[in-house]
Amino acid sequence: MNFSDDPRGTTSPRDASPSTPHPAPAPESIAPPRRDLLKLGASLLTLGGSGALLAACGGGGGGSPVLGALPAPAPAAPAPAPAPAVAAKISSFALAVMPDTQFYARYATAAESDQYDKRFGSAPFAAQTKWIADNAKALNIPFTIHLGDVVDQVGKPDQWKVPDAAMKLLEDAKLPYSVLAGNHDVLRDIDYGVDPVGGTDADRDPSKEPYLQWFGTERAKKQATFGGRDPSGFHEYHVFEAQGQKFMVLSLSWRISAAGIAWARQVIAKNPTLPVILSNHQLLNIDADGTSPLETDYGKMLWEKLIRDNDQIFMTLNGHHHGAAHLTKTNDFGHKVEEMVVDYQMAYQGGNGLMRLYEFDLTNKKIKVLSFSPWVPQKPAATLNAFDQAVLTTPNEAFEIEMDFAQRFAGFNKAFGSGSAVIEGSLVDKARAMILANYKDPETVAQRPAADAEDYPKVANTLAHWRFFGGALNQPVLPGTVVADVTGNNPLHRDALDQGGVKGAAHGDVVWTDDRHHLSAAPGSVRFLNTNKNTPRLSYFLTDASAPINAQTLENGYTVEAFVKIDKSWTSGNQAWMNIMTRDGRRGDLAGYAGGDGESPPMLFAISSLREVQWEVVPSPAGRREPKANWSGEVIADRWVHIAIVNDPASHDTTMYVEGAPVLRNAAAIPGLATLSASSPWVVGGGSWDGDRADGFFGNIGEVRVVAAALTPPQWLTARR
Repeated sequence: MNFSDDPRGTTSPRDASPSTPHPAPAPESIAPPRRDLLKLGASLLTLGGSGALLAACGGGGGGSPVLGALPAPAPAAPAPAPAPAVAAKISSFALAVMPDTQFYARYATAAESDQYDKRFGSAPFAAQTKWIADNAKALNIPFTIHLGDVVDQVGKPDQWKVPDAAMKLLEDAKLPYSVLAGNHDVLRDIDYGVDPVGGTDADRDPSKEPYLQWFGTERAKKQATFGGRDPSGFHEYHVFEAQGQKFMVLSLSWRISAAGIAWARQVIAKNPTLPVILSNHQLLNIDADGTSPLETDYGKMLWEKLIRDNDQIFMTLNGHHHGAAHLTKTNDFGHKVEEMVVDYQMAYQGGNGLMRLYEFDLTNKKIKVLSFSPWVPQKPAATLNAFDQAVLTTPNEAFEIEMDFAQRFAGFNKAFGSGSAVIEGSLVDKARAMILANYKDPETVAQRPAADAEDYPKVANTLAHWRFFGGALNQPVLPGTVVADVTGNNPLHRDALDQGGVKGAAHGDVVWTDDRHHLSAAPGSVRFLNTNKNTPRLSYFLTDASAPINAQTLENGYTVEAFVKIDKSWTSGNQAWMNIMTRDGRRGDLAGYAGGDGESPPMLFAISSLREVQWEVVPSPAGRREPKANWSGEVIADRWVHIAIVNDPASHDTTMYVEGAPVLRNAAAIPGLATLSASSPWVVGGGSWDGDRADGFFGNIGEVRVVAAALTPPQWLTARR
């Protein structure tokens, strides 16, 4: 299992600390949150039917007067051109904020086939810092904040070379920045015997930490704004000046110790007049709706031990949790503290270069927030799709915070003023105009829903096509029930209860529904209920031992498609690593197997602990066999999603598509799908571990199709016949 960010927390906001979530319009008054469109998963479903453009009305017809037949009026004298508006001058500056860059670092390396340059001719990490360097003067950007998870795999030097080069662009331009270590940037329990979630900076050996070797104190000292680091070397502070005022950025790395907090308090105490922006990797989370703020236990700890009684801390920024949210809390002085989380790593292309600009408009007493990508406009036009958006516009991505700075800071800095009004117009508006100057988001083409159950492309080389509908709605799919294969060759049946170590399964654990993906021609699905890996309780379908598909190895390429919806009650603790489909057997029993987890089946089509889609297979040809995997971004629960996995017959590179968009983390050079024997069944809705049934699906499955050819999008189940 890959070392990943923690699953979503389930803590609730503190009753003792008054807090106000960033308001959002009523659901019926706005389009689905753009964050839903960005995250690779079921969230992308909203693209299917909401993007139609209205055409301008043409001339009359059907008996109406035709205006073009009337005499043309004499041309009027041209009106004088209006004088260009002169923007009012304001006192303003902007901070650039870079959320988690881990996948930018990982997938720009040769080890990962440099997937950015290979496909787009450029990479997002360098695009971000170059944009800052090129525009810092025009946008009055005195400082940049990085929120951690600089790399994805801490022990791989090639990944550190990517941020090293990207951040050097800022250094060469004499533009100061702060950086901090996220959980992916520190060595783990395998090195220290310490749980990376529970461990702190006190549990690490600084001499071994790659983060301190690449972004150590000596490098930090070269920043003109550098104030100091704590004894561990992980936490730092900077003081920058803008519009005649000084501000502190207090940058705390992953899991600060008690000694680190004492150091942070001391730093604030030694700078008693400075407003403080606290940057941290984890503090605020996002609730299941994708927009509401959700407090974490770690964030509450920082509030209690550092923030609430330090009036100088007026704003916090963190990454780690996937998406964006804003929470306003009230400290012990009765003053507001603005907490914000932003992290795009689970969005298209590992974040698609998205970052933020925070404008501090001292004249109009506002903080203005712009979420944008400087990389998207650089991409070749032919690579752009509906998931490319250069500027985000939903309320949790583009908003303003009212703040009377002088009044807010009066308790510790009575001399704070607005500075000289020398900036013409809003910096956020200028930045938006720069980004969009020569770019237009690709138009969204609404796909047509199926006219009937047969309105989909029938394709040659289809091995199996299972469509889960036909029973009485909301009634059990009884054990032994057969689900037909469209080809007629490989029917599925629901297995008997409590086989292979399963406990507590019941007839009603799988039911027929009319729920479906809006682009599926099948008029329903089956819903798997009550699945719990800790029981273990699950139900599933499987092919007969004599089914022809059991012997297929698909060495000449393949396409696997599925429509699935994760249940809204899914939790990592109960349903992590649940399977959409597997092939039976222990991969460790394959001749020449050289990977880990030999107890796993040779094929995994699953949902990870972070709700990522996992496609992991062992190749078919004999020889040294190591599994390789494709990974999507996070999939939102309770939303239908279409997944297509396409293996190229020539290169055997495998690409996963979620709602039509290629994911970032794909596998290269992996021919075929290994099988243990011609009698090893395919399993839908379940899997196995060391020969016993395990990790059943929780949610809906509508259709699954396996084709012995690499299909193109017009041939997928989402297309029309």
